[in-house]
Amino acid sequence: MSKQYETVIGLEVHVELATRTKIFCGCSTAFGGAPNTHTCPVCTGMPGSLPVLNKQVVEYAAAVGLATNCTITQYCKFDRKNYFYPDNPQNYQISQLYLPICRNGHVEIDVDGRKKNVRIHEIHMEEDAGKLVHDPSTGNSLVDFNRSGVPLIEIVSEPDMRSAEEVIAYLEKLRMIIQYLGASDCKLQEGSMRADVNLSVREVGAEEFGTRTEMKNLNSFSAIARAIEGEMERQIDLIEDGKKVVQETRRWDDNKEYSYPMRSKEDAQDYRYFPEPDLTPIVISDEWLDEIRSRQPEFRDEKQARYKEQFGLPEYDINIITEDKTLTDLFESCIELGAAAKEVSNWIMGDIMRLLKEKEMEASDIHFSPENLVKMIQMIESGAINRKVAKKVFEAIFDEDVDPEVYVEENGLKTVNDEGALRKVIEEIVANNPKSVEDYKAGKKKAMGFFVGQTMRAMKGKADPAMVNQILKEILD
Repeated sequence: MSKQYETVIGLEVHVELATRTKIFCGCSTAFGGAPNTHTCPVCTGMPGSLPVLNKQVVEYAAAVGLATNCTITQYCKFDRKNYFYPDNPQNYQISQLYLPICRNGHVEIDVDGRKKNVRIHEIHMEEDAGKLVHDPSTGNSLVDFNRSGVPLIEIVSEPDMRSAEEVIAYLEKLRMIIQYLGASDCKLQEGSMRADVNLSVREVGAEEFGTRTEMKNLNSFSAIARAIEGEMERQIDLIEDGKKVVQETRRWDDNKEYSYPMRSKEDAQDYRYFPEPDLTPIVISDEWLDEIRSRQPEFRDEKQARYKEQFGLPEYDINIITEDKTLTDLFESCIELGAAAKEVSNWIMGDIMRLLKEKEMEASDIHFSPENLVKMIQMIESGAINRKVAKKVFEAIFDEDVDPEVYVEENGLKTVNDEGALRKVIEEIVANNPKSVEDYKAGKKKAMGFFVGQTMRAMKGKADPAMVNQILKEILD
């Protein structure tokens, strides 16, 4: 390959908003309900039913727009996007084409220390479709309308990204902003954040874009990265072979690391958009917009600066804690309950991150209460348990959110502070290991470690380490 190519990428990111009810009806948006149990005449497109807009959807959309430096369209409308598919009960989707709620924004990304602005063309509100469930054993397809009418925002970027690394950085930045706002949990594995990748290639230095394709079925950051690399190589191979890239929508199969065509790529006119007749225009007053703006939270950059100044935490710790809102909320809740910042940070950076990795969990899957973590930290500080025991206790907290005081009592894990009983055990160990006594008196430091280890083993890890060391020195010296 003598020619040099560059990839041009734009994204359409769909985010399910964290409202309790759907965008145009009162049905639940809860994930995981039995098929077709969160439905009503409105979200199943029954004749004569009429939509009523959920105010919280507008507020979440505007909040995301403000956080991504967009201009808010204070007079906006809904439109009908007409298409026919089994999971679309109305045969149209209520969306926004002509006057979307947010336009002309940007977010800053950082890739290997290189900062770059990715422009946002628009953010619009719309309703989600249902879900087709395919049964390979029978060859039948069933439709679940629980997701139909769940509120979405679609964040449409400009084609400003040039690599998979930039795409991932952009998605991570969006996810972080939206999670901090509380507008969505942005769980890719549950479909509450979905990204369609529009990709083309062109020769380095060329001004005109190549023919783009759209990649769908991307439900993880790693799948997105693999799909980008695969599609880039496919398009370059076509160009090198003198063939044309066809504008189409392609479905990515992450197991086979292969994409295949779904349909030709539609343009707006193919959907026959027209203004939605059943919904009035949305007027966002200055007062309403100011109210939304006043509720904007402290975002990551601000938190990082504050944590460094207020708590003196290492920069690495701060970056980890602030990259996920669940960890940030946990950290701050523990601080409010009286725990020392560095102590909480150590547990997050150590055992929490270890257990998340071992159990292949996301931080958002954490379900234990900060109260129980703080209670355990206080038990360490009071000497009720030592740090070795605390690790065992914390695993129970992590898995089952147990009350550490109850767990320690029920499992007999309380630190032994009875000096007489401890001294008796240590004297017996010393008497049974004369060679190690000689080593200690000869200045071999490992001998002390041996005696401490034997004592802790005999006490099943429940002895006070400070008391053990004190008694050993008294006996050996």
